[in-house]
Amino acid sequence: QVRLLESGGGSVQAGGSLRLSCRYSGTMPSYCMGWFRQAPGQSREQAEGVAAFGNDGRANYADSVKGRFTISRDNSKNTLDLQMDNLKPEDSAMYYCAADWCWPDMVLKPTYTNWGQGTRVTVSS
Repeated sequence: QVRLLESGGGSVQAGGSLRLSCRYSGTMPSYCMGWFRQAPGQSREQAEGVAAFGNDGRANYADSVKGRFTISRDNSKNTLDLQMDNLKPEDSAMYYCAADWCWPDMVLKPTYTNWGQGTRVTVSS
């Protein structure tokens, strides 16, 4: 059984930084793993893929966060982190960690089966 537990959300002013962490268990080495975000009122199907590792181990980023966010993974600690710098008000959302096998062109699509409970990020201007 896959378990995903996010932490690290909070409130910050624009230009600030936050680091999210996802502790995972039960995943397969071939899984894609990444971070998604949902703005208020959005459904899971509308979630935006922020950053994710494909099953080839390569990091993928949404254009909106390139150069500001960095995804990293520590297999020895079973953690998936998202370092978020130069945060903007439009980055405010509930952030979710997700894991599943995926096709390469689906790595940032919210079609994953396994999701955590989420952690909220609020960026004020």
